[in-house]
Amino acid sequence: MSRRVEQKAKARERIAAQLAAQQRAERRRRLLLAVGAVVVVIVIVGGLVAVRLAGGGKKTTTGPSGAADSQIVTALSSIPESTFAAVGSAGVQAAPSPITAPPLTSGGKPKVLYIGAEYCPFCAAERWPVTVALSRFGTFSNLGTTHSSGSDVYPNTPTLSFHGSTFTSQYLAFTGVETTTNEQVNGQYAPLDTPTAEDQKTFDTYNAPPYVKTGGSIPFIDLGGKFVSSGATYSPEILAGKTQAEVADALKDPSNPIAKAVIGSANVYTAAICKMTNNQPANVCSTEPVTAAAAKLGSS
Repeated sequence: MSRRVEQKAKARERIAAQLAAQQRAERRRRLLLAVGAVVVVIVIVGGLVAVRLAGGGKKTTTGPSGAADSQIVTALSSIPESTFAAVGSAGVQAAPSPITAPPLTSGGKPKVLYIGAEYCPFCAAERWPVTVALSRFGTFSNLGTTHSSGSDVYPNTPTLSFHGSTFTSQYLAFTGVETTTNEQVNGQYAPLDTPTAEDQKTFDTYNAPPYVKTGGSIPFIDLGGKFVSSGATYSPEILAGKTQAEVADALKDPSNPIAKAVIGSANVYTAAICKMTNNQPANVCSTEPVTAAAAKLGSS
């Protein structure tokens, strides 16, 4: 009897030893998998760093805004007067509306206020002519590039972003507010810029009838308290499938539909801004395409 007890005890010891060995092997396997995963991550990150350091890889516009290429900024700020003249404004279907309101100023200068959002395709379209027009009066720094939401109408419309940018001009001031990014968090677009209380009051007051046809739409643009614009002046569909660089390049050809839309609207915005600056600078405000575009504005 004692022999059987002893055999059973030894059997239990063998089973326990086998289980312990299996557990040790499983722990080693998990440890090796974890180490391997870490190594893979390090290799991938290292490769990405090497690509960045080497200047390789293709720049993308996914996610919130990134820095605009200097060539894009230069293209927008150096459009020849002959191109503005060739495009004109005859084809522009929408323009800022005149309003009666106190002057909108900042630092003693008339102010252009833009309120939009990076997800918005109509904001995406309108940033192009707004930037072109303002670049005739001053200089942008730190412009961004982004695209509209991929899940909205006119998805992934290529565009610029005013988030984090500055505008320097002796003639006027500019405030660009991008209220959200183009990325959703818990079903909502992530917040970005917050308007000041004064700018929010301007938005709430003048982005409503009778000043605009549809209240609360974006982009909302107030030009010195003289004109307001709500929505886009042309269809974002014109920009479909393009990159920011391709849009900027298209502005060189007055016959290109993109140039007709962007530069035509920019001529109208320029005319509105000239009303703010008392027609300064004269080499911009006295040109034929700008004076002709003023007819689109009505009387202030």
